[in-house]
Amino acid sequence: MHRLRVFAVAAIGFALTAVLVAATGIPNKPASTVSAKAVPVSPETLIDIADAAHRDCRVLEVAADEGVRARPTFTPLADPIGAASSVDRMSPRPYRVEREWTVLREGGRIVRTALTSQVWDALNMAYQELRALERQPRARLDTAMLTDFTTRHGSTVRGAINATQLRNDGWHFVNLGYSLERADATARLLDVKYFVLLPRVEFVGSGLDNYQWQVILRALSAHRAFHWAYGGEVTAGKVADFLILNGESPRSLLTSLYEAVWHLDGLVRRYGAEVPASASGRAHETLEQLMARDIEAIFDEGLHEFLSWFINELASISNAVHDDYLSGRM
Repeated sequence: MHRLRVFAVAAIGFALTAVLVAATGIPNKPASTVSAKAVPVSPETLIDIADAAHRDCRVLEVAADEGVRARPTFTPLADPIGAASSVDRMSPRPYRVEREWTVLREGGRIVRTALTSQVWDALNMAYQELRALERQPRARLDTAMLTDFTTRHGSTVRGAINATQLRNDGWHFVNLGYSLERADATARLLDVKYFVLLPRVEFVGSGLDNYQWQVILRALSAHRAFHWAYGGEVTAGKVADFLILNGESPRSLLTSLYEAVWHLDGLVRRYGAEVPASASGRAHETLEQLMARDIEAIFDEGLHEFLSWFINELASISNAVHDDYLSGRM
């Protein structure tokens, strides 16, 4: 019974990260399907990410210059937001986000006795506010409002979890899922910028290129932190280094993977030798390979090729977590 509760709490963590990923619109395509081609995300997605994050209204100027539709419109449905189960991940986000919040709150209700009152209150308040949004005319629900709602309540839930939950295996699972999803989302967003959005190779290093890198930073709420760390001009090399190899950046691939390794090691210590530790071993190998690189080597290898490798490594770690802990063989 204890392990069932732990895994249910873990499911809350994975649902929470799915909420935040759905809010940014980053596709969660299985990494095993990543090929040498670009990740199939349209320029509309990246521009919409930055706009929906309400960090910089000037992104609309970029959208106008590139002929990109910055804010999708939402077509009213006969069955409104509740029709989420029949809508895929790339459909208008209010439906997707609603489904993830519903799953998140239902998971919390199932394991109510395993959650602190602060965590449950944060989950329930978000759910009730979403129900109130449902009753508003669809024309009033713009992307920026809904994304602000999601990121605000997602941060509140995470803060309640880290401030009040017992540091047991359930807590490790919650943060493990968050770290892996965050690394995956950052890698995919970088790949969209580098491999999809810029229209022609001659634009590399141009004012448009540098401005789009600033959009990436603002979409990840990292613009000010970047200037604290680097200062001066925003360039592709600096931004890539900040979001890949800078251990002080909370959004970097290195930071996210390091946190995932730390939580996997915590699970290994708690469960002991009777439980396989293949996920921890694979994560350590990937972390060592990442730390052995510098940004020049990554660009020499090809940023897209590096990111495809990294996304596949994350998928392997996630599959190993499932095999080690969630497959029912424990």
